[in-house]
Amino acid sequence: MRPQTAFLIEDRSQIGNARRAAADMAALLEFDETQAGRVGLAITESGTNILKHAGRGRLLLNAIECEGIGGIEIIALDKGPGIADLAASLRDGHSTRGTLGGGLGALSRVSSDFQAYTQPGKGTALRMELWSRQIPERAVPIEIGGLCLPKPGEAVSGDGWGVEIYRDQVTILVADGLGHGVDAHQAARLATETLSAHPREEPLALIDACHGALARTRGAALAVAKLVASGNRGSFAGVGNIVCRVENTSASRHLISYNGIVGHTMRKTKELAFSWVEGALLILHSDGLGTHWDLAAYPGLATRHPALIAAVLYRDYDRGRDDVTVVVLRNRGAGTRPGASGGP
Repeated sequence: MRPQTAFLIEDRSQIGNARRAAADMAALLEFDETQAGRVGLAITESGTNILKHAGRGRLLLNAIECEGIGGIEIIALDKGPGIADLAASLRDGHSTRGTLGGGLGALSRVSSDFQAYTQPGKGTALRMELWSRQIPERAVPIEIGGLCLPKPGEAVSGDGWGVEIYRDQVTILVADGLGHGVDAHQAARLATETLSAHPREEPLALIDACHGALARTRGAALAVAKLVASGNRGSFAGVGNIVCRVENTSASRHLISYNGIVGHTMRKTKELAFSWVEGALLILHSDGLGTHWDLAAYPGLATRHPALIAAVLYRDYDRGRDDVTVVVLRNRGAGTRPGASGGP
């Protein structure tokens, strides 16, 4: 899974830094000149909107993939005044600041998929997908999105996450290596590599495999869930402080992890079965994110792309002193949206 990059946006020079990084990413993913130009436009417009309306914010860049086709996911976050009339702002020519008003309308036009979430007085979050070429339509029974970022000042994240997909089944693993930096990163990486080597194992068996694989590392907190969309069900096992919650329209359920460190001291762990109905979310995150979030405080957010949900939680609950990972999965049932997979 590819690393994600975050850019603090407080002045125009930082927009330029993000645009250059996106251009390098587009070249690696074989974007042609026209498509790469759209990526640059998306970075410029979203960064400029942050400065104009909020004064500061962040841009997140991630490489994504669908059917072997490369793409770029751009997420723009701010805690500004929000957008009073989102529908009007999406029309080309609309402006609340006396400018030409190409912002959100232009972003929607150049993106293969564009979503926005805004709350008056609380800020705005935008998510865009741009592809090197057109991606095919396909059914995506489980929709996935997330982010993984290092502790400020660290070059790599001590967290990691990975997914393995088989038909309408997904196995998701989130790891938080003990501490920070390169040694923690190695532990998290070995956990995701163990998932790749055992893609169809049940959660408890996969944790046992990771326990052996991480014996010579610092160890890690670990959570594993196996989801079956057609069966509206899942199974879960966790060791350490990875939060895992099932969210649907009527209830929220916290899935319990056991004390211990995978690779070092691990008590007997049990596997938990849970209901995961169509439309429900599964949200996992490391302890770099505060735990007091409540989706009910964000009307309409649960219907957005999982990566946008993860990004809003990161914007508002990032502790700012640790690696942070947030992963969101949705049971779409017979959904037909084109599928994109991204990762840390």
